[in-house]
Amino acid sequence: MSANDSPCSVSPASCSTSSPGRKIPLHIDGYGATVPYRGVATRKPEGYGRGRRLRQSGRGKLLAGIEDALSASGLRSGMTISFHHHLRNGDHVVNAVLDACARMGIEGLTLFPTALFEVHEPLVEHIRRGVVRRIMGSINGALGRMISAGEMEVPVVLRSHGGRSRAIISGEAPIDVAFIAAPTADRYGNLSGCFGRSACGSLGYAHTDALFADCVVALTDNLRPHLVAPASIPQIYTDFVVELPDIGDPKGIVSGSTAVTRDPLRLLIARYAARVIETSPCFRNGLSFQTGAGGIPLAVTSFMKEAMLRRGIQGDFGLGGITGYFVELLKEGLLRRLLDVQSFDAAAIESLSGSPAHVEISADWYANPWNAGAAVNMLDVVVLGATEIDRNFNVNVNTEADGSLLHGIGGHQDTAAGAGLTIIAQPLLRGRIPCLVESVHCVTTPGEVVDVLVTEYGVTINPRCPDLLEQVKGVRDLPLVSMDELIDKASELSGTMDPLEQQDRVVAVVEWRDGSVLDVVRQLGR
Repeated sequence: MSANDSPCSVSPASCSTSSPGRKIPLHIDGYGATVPYRGVATRKPEGYGRGRRLRQSGRGKLLAGIEDALSASGLRSGMTISFHHHLRNGDHVVNAVLDACARMGIEGLTLFPTALFEVHEPLVEHIRRGVVRRIMGSINGALGRMISAGEMEVPVVLRSHGGRSRAIISGEAPIDVAFIAAPTADRYGNLSGCFGRSACGSLGYAHTDALFADCVVALTDNLRPHLVAPASIPQIYTDFVVELPDIGDPKGIVSGSTAVTRDPLRLLIARYAARVIETSPCFRNGLSFQTGAGGIPLAVTSFMKEAMLRRGIQGDFGLGGITGYFVELLKEGLLRRLLDVQSFDAAAIESLSGSPAHVEISADWYANPWNAGAAVNMLDVVVLGATEIDRNFNVNVNTEADGSLLHGIGGHQDTAAGAGLTIIAQPLLRGRIPCLVESVHCVTTPGEVVDVLVTEYGVTINPRCPDLLEQVKGVRDLPLVSMDELIDKASELSGTMDPLEQQDRVVAVVEWRDGSVLDVVRQLGR
């Protein structure tokens, strides 16, 4: 049975269908009533926005340790705590805070991170012991496998970066205490990510939490005796500051350099993707684009640089997770600005700390669909990846081929919906597992916002984009291939794949960026 044909855990009369054709229960235990996804821009905000709370004042913000901060914040069992993921797989803060909660007997917490990584595997035991009852945020590694096996009481809620900001600001997902890992801080609570042994660059994903949480606790391993300025998050939003021996391992935060793929097939994919961009109407002066930090996207950026120099194109801005390759484009005048919600490498961190043209932005500014102008809506082009894509161009980035939860949504939905040209650049197989399937296990991003699929076998244009198809036709070095041909080729190379065994029980809810339910993920196994 395919994921698309999976029954609801309740009677058919108690189900609805999202517009990609996914069966959505009208009520999910542990989640509540659902609003099925009906399209990219159909759900509107009601009562959007919350008043700013009265915050801790005075000069006594510096506390001796995490336990003191938990007491001062008023954190109690059953509350919601949030974290950001700028320290990535080097983060030490999430585990330290949850360990302290366990020692103090605080339990039944809702964990609301922007993302979790392999380093957070100790959370498995905190879930089993009842310290954590619910997670709203992306998961990875052992944690994802545990939840996919049905070991969590209530479903995980998966939101995009923009959807998360929207949920916080609208009051849909209130935060009781936000814990912000700050590579540099002062005793007043001015926070920066650009300096210190744990420097991560932008703190864009923590900004909305700082504005709207009932209490904000900053944790730092670089407490400055003087005022920190400029600050990513100013003191007016910070209630308490705690100094720790370390908040993260620099080796897991950034690498000295992020490398373009050397794999010939992946380089071919990147070259095809760059040629599609160059052929499209988007490739003009004032171009804005987002790629990413993976090997293929970095290669696309490199090929675009060559094309921009060759054609005399000056772009307006690069967006999103910023790498040294975007910094090069800025320094060489090929881009006027960088809008940085997440700094991926040392070059990006250095640039953010020193260049006025390199601008730190919040996740709200980056991608919130309900604000007055998210940056993703100004994008001409975005290049994205996938774990699966299907005949209808629906994309899955949340589960692996075995159905296990292993990735977050990130900015996938946000950029795909906002950009003028959305390209999925992906090898046809990963190992011997097909990336192109009849029906994805889980819809993360609906096919209506995906324009192009690029594989090593050529370029496939979504039928929704006839104008783009006409522009690409006849371009000598851009082989066009049909979706039918690609699906047949993937099946030929991988052989017959056994269907996944799954139960009716929902273990994760995939929201569209406006809060409607796009799909659900069900427990694996019989």
